[in-house]
Amino acid sequence: MTHTEPAADAARGHSTATLFEASSSAAHACDPALRAVWPGARVAGPAFTVRGIGGDNLALHRAVAAAPAGSVLVVDLQGAAHGHWGEILAVAAQHRGILGLVVDGGVRDVAEQAALAFPVFARHVTVVGTGKEHPGQVAVPVRVGGVVVRPGDLVVGDADGVVVVPAQAVTETLDGSDARVAAERHALTAIRTGTTTLEYYGL
Repeated sequence: MTHTEPAADAARGHSTATLFEASSSAAHACDPALRAVWPGARVAGPAFTVRGIGGDNLALHRAVAAAPAGSVLVVDLQGAAHGHWGEILAVAAQHRGILGLVVDGGVRDVAEQAALAFPVFARHVTVVGTGKEHPGQVAVPVRVGGVVVRPGDLVVGDADGVVVVPAQAVTETLDGSDARVAAERHALTAIRTGTTTLEYYGL
């Protein structure tokens, strides 16, 4: 839960762990099976939600065309183990200024997306293909990784997983995260000068 200098992102650069711990139960942790598909991936931004049908990726093509720049695609595909998303959609999304993808389903072309530095968080990596028949819905509440996500909620993904902060709780959660980081820096300073964790936390 340590923190480096904040990046210019919607989460002030805070980690998922810090956001979750600082949120006073407002933030929700997605199923840990939703993971970064390449090392170092990080994304933070408002959710553009998508509900599709597992095994079909037409809804994703529609979402890339509809989502505003600066948003994160958050997609409910019922955890289906199909490669719904790959290099072509990642390039299209980057061109439109979309920040990344969180999908309860599968993706492929992991090496290519790592080379693009396009952040993707998914339940599966698989080569199994998809159809293009079901248009799906966008900008509706969805359930991803066991968490209900609404349009505009803050979605953050990093090496520890994916966290969702409801839009109305974002400012309070970020302010709490700032305070938590300051407290952790104080703790680390003490520990590095010889204080044990038992002493510092009164355990």
